Amino acid sequence: MKRDILSILDLTEGELRNLLDEAERLKRMRKSAIPHPLLPGKTLAMIFEKSSTRTRISFEVGMADLGGCALFLNAQDMQIGRGEEIRDTARVASRYVSGVMIRAYRHDTITEFSRYSSVPVINGLSDLEHPCQILADIMTIREHFPRLEEVRLGWAGDGNNVCNSLILSTVLTGMEITVATPKGFEPPAKVVEMAKKRGGKVTLVRDPESAVWDAHVVATDTWVSMGTEKEREARLKAFKGFTIDKKLMGMASPDAIFMHCLPAHRGQEVTDDVIEGPGSVVFDEAENRLHAQKALLVFLMKDGE
Repeated sequence: MKRDILSILDLTEGELRNLLDEAERLKRMRKSAIPHPLLPGKTLAMIFEKSSTRTRISFEVGMADLGGCALFLNAQDMQIGRGEEIRDTARVASRYVSGVMIRAYRHDTITEFSRYSSVPVINGLSDLEHPCQILADIMTIREHFPRLEEVRLGWAGDGNNVCNSLILSTVLTGMEITVATPKGFEPPAKVVEMAKKRGGKVTLVRDPESAVWDAHVVATDTWVSMGTEKEREARLKAFKGFTIDKKLMGMASPDAIFMHCLPAHRGQEVTDDVIEGPGSVVFDEAENRLHAQKALLVFLMKDGE
């Protein structure tokens, strides 16, 4: 039976733990230059409505490491960009490839594609969730704080797709998350309610100081994401006071780490001295996209799994 990963909650707690263990194993093997062609002959189609750096490189290199190949498909160069129905594209692509990764504007685009695809579909980013990023985030956090259930995470910024997936991930990890956003930029109520209903530990506040106080992990993201460029000036005004600077980081736990999924706008959501500081793990986090996604690809596409 094919599996799709459209949300972080498409994994069980046990599957997440096993996937992270595998990601760490694959990371060690790559560091030691040990070949691991676990997906020979497999092909991943990568459909991009939104531009990308980390998602494209990590999936493309990941498939090469695993002995398969990846196809970069710009939606505007496909018939889907000229009006072909998603269900038709999905059924055709399924005849050619072993799996599909989609980076889309609307989450509904990915869910519809998965409904008609006969091969695994991975959400590479949507307006609702970013599960691949959160796999890398949890992997990175676990490298510093192995007992995830004891971790306090403070988010200060936009209640966006990354924030949503982090909130939902508390159901699987036991982490506690406090989210600070300006009024009007909160994560969707349905996301918070879903997490709490399933045992997630989520607190919403207004001031960033409350979010980062004594936190083990301080995280944020850009205030102006792809698709919200027209709101730039209004957003910059609304998020005034939410910049993660040394003073704000100083309110976190002494051993706190700083995380950002990148790209970062230095001087807006984070200052240069924080992202380049000793507590910053943003580039480890970016690297772990490769290892976590390789483990996910093996989980979804390896014969016999």
